[in-house]
Amino acid sequence: MLQAIFLVVAQTIVLLAVSPFIVGLIKKVKARLQLRRGASVFQPYADLAKLFRKEPVVSTTTSWIFTATPYIVFASTLAAGLLVPIFVSRTPLNFAGNIIAVVYLLALGTFFLMLAGLDAGSAFGGMGSSREAIVASLTEPAMILSIFAIALTKGSTNLSTIVHKTALLEGIVTDPSPYLMALAALFIVAIAETGRVPVDNPATHLELTMIHEAMVLEYSGRYLALIEWAAGLKLAVFLSLIANIFAPWGIATTLAPAAMGIGLVAYLLKIAGLAMLIGVIECMFAKLRLFRVTDLLGVAFILALLGLLFFYILRS
Repeated sequence: MLQAIFLVVAQTIVLLAVSPFIVGLIKKVKARLQLRRGASVFQPYADLAKLFRKEPVVSTTTSWIFTATPYIVFASTLAAGLLVPIFVSRTPLNFAGNIIAVVYLLALGTFFLMLAGLDAGSAFGGMGSSREAIVASLTEPAMILSIFAIALTKGSTNLSTIVHKTALLEGIVTDPSPYLMALAALFIVAIAETGRVPVDNPATHLELTMIHEAMVLEYSGRYLALIEWAAGLKLAVFLSLIANIFAPWGIATTLAPAAMGIGLVAYLLKIAGLAMLIGVIECMFAKLRLFRVTDLLGVAFILALLGLLFFYILRS
């Protein structure tokens, strides 16, 4: 019991502490590639602290949905993160660690964020909500199929079981092509769900291109801080899925202190590497036009479906 409580607290602290750093690292990599000095990688921490100190401004036309949404988005994203193995393969909440639970906890936050964008009654909020609905409806099937492809070889949809068996090299398929297809699909989904280039650009407020930023334009103060922190958490959750499902090297398979220490270091290195890769991609590609985003997400779905079929064929 004490071990379970310790793991819940430790994983919560790691997720909350690492998520702003990931955002700062991506911005730093982009600045360096653009021959700029850029802000410190710890700047997001200062930004969150400043927002928490500010008094929020709420429109008189909004309902309880607007003020409750930041807390719901933050709590649902953190709950999804606690179901994903971070530095230990066996999470304390592995009894509820089914991939379906993770997908729909994230979808819960997205749903309330869309409602909040509509609740303010602004044209930008409605536009962003409608665009987010399109993106979410295309990313969720691709995400589920990509992880189901790996789950076939492990005999379980429980994330802890999948990561634990992969770390112990159990049920590995010799042909790498299905893994690569599923990995590519999940990476595209991660880019789309977290609003990164080329699907969205979190650094701009151009009305013709923004999706996520259009839904949160009306927020300020602590409400905006919670939403920004939740966005970093969501990015950390997706990068953790990619790192620990497809490359669980170094993750602790026991609760020995030395193994957990090595697992934490390995996790931080893998997450930092993926964050730098995203920064490089954002410098290499321009944002897609909105009607091309559906094409990209269609490619992710096809890759995930092909990966699932290939795993099924290889097993039979």
